Amino acid sequence: MRPARVIVDLGALRHNYRVARRHHAGRVLAVVKANAYGHGAVPCARALMGEADGFAVACIEEALQLREAGIQKPILLLEGVFEAGELALVNEHDLWLAVSTPEQVAMIEATPVARPLNAWLKLDTGMHRLGLLPAEAQAMRERLAASGKVGELHWMSHFASADELDLPTTEHQIECFDQATRGTGLEASLSNSAGILAHPRAHRDWGRAGILLYGSSPFAERSAAELGLRPVMRLMSRLISVRELPVGEAVGYGGTFVADKPMRVGTVACGYADGYPRLAGTGTPVAVDGRLTRLLGRVSMDMLAVDLTELPDAHVGSEVELWGETVPVDAVAKRAGTISYEILCNVKRARFEWADSAD
Repeated sequence: MRPARVIVDLGALRHNYRVARRHHAGRVLAVVKANAYGHGAVPCARALMGEADGFAVACIEEALQLREAGIQKPILLLEGVFEAGELALVNEHDLWLAVSTPEQVAMIEATPVARPLNAWLKLDTGMHRLGLLPAEAQAMRERLAASGKVGELHWMSHFASADELDLPTTEHQIECFDQATRGTGLEASLSNSAGILAHPRAHRDWGRAGILLYGSSPFAERSAAELGLRPVMRLMSRLISVRELPVGEAVGYGGTFVADKPMRVGTVACGYADGYPRLAGTGTPVAVDGRLTRLLGRVSMDMLAVDLTELPDAHVGSEVELWGETVPVDAVAKRAGTISYEILCNVKRARFEWADSAD
């Protein structure tokens, strides 16, 4: 079988959730949207069942997958419902839903429900993506309360720049949120991963832990290790070829890397069809048999080349880590000009294995 594989460490996942709880103090939803950021939503949710206060997903399809797998903890639909017919499923499966637009408010008002809904009114405090205008927040709350369709109400918002600690944006969003919700006595949720880790003023009744759960830092200048996070995913493969390269010879498509000295080069069975970023170029860190080296030239669909010049013991069959315990996924993302979220979500074709290390 093709040697490219993914190992997901569920013990590390639980460890990272506990880091979020220690920082936030209040309850924390584990965000498992997008198949738990590529890690497997059902295995990750099962691993967190004894720890997490609840889960958050993007849409009802993701929530139903968890319910069908026996996940009974609260599940919040971060984008709410897209059409009125989904409200029956929300009722049936006891889901919580974000309400972000006047149209969703009107949908709830007009649709019969079997029992009162648990709704999270989302405010646009500066992200300008989803959310009710702060000036209309109280009116929308009153409409939902008067509809008789809602049992519990919460407030929530989302930060645009909580990872950029030198910007005043997050403080402005907190002030906007507090002004719009003051005096209502409702529970609230403001903090994403960056808010949980770096903005104590944003801590409310509920946090929403996303990327930090998976062992990646939300900050450009602070590593996951510095934050006490453990990597959850390891993308692994093996060397399938080793060759000597004389001075002046090129490696890979387009010959973008040319040897300036005699070199030893290995070929790894992993490429962009497996989810490794094509834009990662020469110098991106790779580990062979636990020792750091670098990628050479362009990433191909199914293969990539690595420098073995300083690794004389590396051979066909040697284990290669593309990211994980030795190579931080954030370092690969930086070299590829993207973020770890995208890389983790894009892993495919590789075999998945779930391990459970000590918490």
